[in-house]
Amino acid sequence: MKRWIMAMRLRTLPAAATPVIVGSALAYSRNAFRIEPACAALLGALLLQVGANFSNDLFDFRKGADGPDRLGPTRAVAAGLVTPNEMKVATALVFSLATLVGVYLVTLAGWPIVAIGIASILAALAYTGGPYPLGYHGLGELFVFVFFGLVAVGGTYLVEAGRFDAGVLADAIPVGLLASAIIVVNNLRDRVQDERVGKRTLAVRLGRRGTLVEYRVLVFGAYGCMMVLALLVHRPLLALPFLSFPLALRTARQVSVTEGVGLNPLLGTTARLLLLFGVLQAAGVALDAAFGARIA
Repeated sequence: MKRWIMAMRLRTLPAAATPVIVGSALAYSRNAFRIEPACAALLGALLLQVGANFSNDLFDFRKGADGPDRLGPTRAVAAGLVTPNEMKVATALVFSLATLVGVYLVTLAGWPIVAIGIASILAALAYTGGPYPLGYHGLGELFVFVFFGLVAVGGTYLVEAGRFDAGVLADAIPVGLLASAIIVVNNLRDRVQDERVGKRTLAVRLGRRGTLVEYRVLVFGAYGCMMVLALLVHRPLLALPFLSFPLALRTARQVSVTEGVGLNPLLGTTARLLLLFGVLQAAGVALDAAFGARIA
């Protein structure tokens, strides 16, 4: 059992949970929150994340990206803890479970959920698999921004409210930016090994200095977005995520002076920053809905 828990990469799961938390808060702010769809959306998001991690483990092994000089946490297939066939079956099983959850969500929000579900599974498989793996061509951050930001937040709101509201996408942008920062830490750590095996991530293309700039832009850009949102609508409670800013500053400093295996803990720290930011963002949205008119 321990080998499968390791393969799930639990430290990455905040990237799946956070957009659901934010999307649910946005639904609450519009009197549309429903607990059953929210729980189903959370379960579906977690299953998609685990499925993506499993497929990534398998495809990176097949492409030789997880060699003996790997600096990151142990990968189950590369370490021989799980056979390629076992991982293939596990990936199919997890995505099948996610599909079952999706069937329920389709009954709530209709065909758009079918499109979101299919696109999410295909994108997860295409991240390191297929004829044009996204992660191998510098598109990893874009993939994460779209699917862990815009799609996940917007989709969560959709299944709870039963309708789409383009306005929620503005609140999804900070979530997508911070989720992308997690990938940046991963790719920064692996850039030398990735270049050796032909994995052309943005970290390989930009080099260490450029990648550190990218990380800061993503992290601090999330706070900038929240400040703009708070100022535009004159709702100070929307700036609640700034309570996590000291952690962002500390993490950015640590990332800038750390290399190699030392970046592994900062991968988890960045994920926790995303979760803390998202919880505070959700709290700000909910509190603004309840008390914002009195404060503004």
